[in-house]
Amino acid sequence: MEQRALGRSGLKVSTMTLGTAGFGGGLAAFGNTQLDGAKRQLAMARDAGVTLVDTADAYSTGLSEEIVGQALAGQRDDWLIATKVRFPMGEGPNDRGLSRHHVISGCEASLRRLGTDHIDLYQLHEWDGQTPVEETLAALQHLVDSGKVRYVGVSNFSAWHLMKVLGAAERDRLVRPVAQQIYYTLESREAENELLPAAADQGLGVLIWSPLAGGLLSGKYTRGADGQVEGPKGSRHLGDWNEPPVNTPDRLFATIDVLREVAAGRGVSGAQVALAWLLTRPTVTSVILGARTEEQLADNLAAGSLELSAEEVSALEEVSRQPLQYPYWHQKMTASDLLGPADQVLHRNHA
Repeated sequence: MEQRALGRSGLKVSTMTLGTAGFGGGLAAFGNTQLDGAKRQLAMARDAGVTLVDTADAYSTGLSEEIVGQALAGQRDDWLIATKVRFPMGEGPNDRGLSRHHVISGCEASLRRLGTDHIDLYQLHEWDGQTPVEETLAALQHLVDSGKVRYVGVSNFSAWHLMKVLGAAERDRLVRPVAQQIYYTLESREAENELLPAAADQGLGVLIWSPLAGGLLSGKYTRGADGQVEGPKGSRHLGDWNEPPVNTPDRLFATIDVLREVAAGRGVSGAQVALAWLLTRPTVTSVILGARTEEQLADNLAAGSLELSAEEVSALEEVSRQPLQYPYWHQKMTASDLLGPADQVLHRNHA
């Protein structure tokens, strides 16, 4: 499996990451993988060349981290571990957010659960608009200086959130994030407007969560008679889970049709095609695979060796393309002569 540099850092990570939101069963929509199943998934991923496992303190209220730590006992040096902090881990007023208190105590708790002395990539799981970014960055700097964290990243930040953090880090000479973890798929390409260009401009790696749009791009869903999503019994989007929201069902089903056509021509699953497409996109470093079953994981891992042709990539890009929003349509009309490389991350799709 290809290993890519994580942004401008010297750290190399596999183009596929093992996700663990389903470890522990606290997020039922993601599965209920316990220790034995986690060991099997990690072994499958390792055999395929995966080097990074991604978890979070909030997954099953810490149980996911505990399972990861137990499953990796004796093989810690073979893996990079990414985890996150921000969401509630208790009922107290300081048991959430990105304050110095919660970031440091959250890291120390994650280290205990993971059974390790360091976290390779420590990510801010979501924006905290009530804590000064300088306070958060100073806490992260302390963790890096103490050897408890090696690299830091952000997740689910808007572009202005991201640039505010990067600006403060450079101004105050504090630790600078090397990556962002975001939602980006054939079904939902809003990240191309700001987040991917920012990554290109600022030299950030990009990790993709839910790369199959919560299963929508697996090939198992179809358009029902009423225009709504239909799929096998027990499918995530047929229950109470509504993430990601489907805002443009017509485009989704048109995309699924092309996805199936490409997959049939290759003799592979639609999921493999959707994952392989993501790995062709600029700035994307790794896609995070969170499978409910070992069969799903084996199928997803096979996408690591699938290389789509230029024609296949173009067909998928055209059918899933979203219209230019302001100010991008205005830039295309009036400023196309002076657009830079980062601008072209978006504009090259609308030439």
